[in-house]
Amino acid sequence: QVQLVESGGGLVQAGASLRLSCAASGRTFSSYAMGWFRQAPGKEREFVSVIKWSGSNTDYADSVKGRFTISRDNAKNTVYLQMNSLKPEDTAVYYCAAGRSSWYRRVYAYDYWGQGTQVTVSS
Repeated sequence: QVQLVESGGGLVQAGASLRLSCAASGRTFSSYAMGWFRQAPGKEREFVSVIKWSGSNTDYADSVKGRFTISRDNAKNTVYLQMNSLKPEDTAVYYCAAGRSSWYRRVYAYDYWGQGTQVTVSS
């Protein structure tokens, strides 16, 4: 029903910016909350950001607040994660996800996941 394709990851220096994209397919794209999660080696997948059914409703993990910005373009069926002032601790595989649950900080709340894109930040 919903397919997600991620892009935009790469290797950058600390302080640089990167913009991740997640293209979604499905007639009900605008009805889903879209979340970004990340997973570093040896760690559990953790919440990064979410944009809800309304574009005005967003939330961020404390670790990225003020540096990352999530947005969505429903006309293009795409969600973005603008990452500024990147730090080495941001290094992880980043996943986008789609779901309808209000428990948006939890992995189990999402029904669909992208393949993940690697973000590596060197010092």
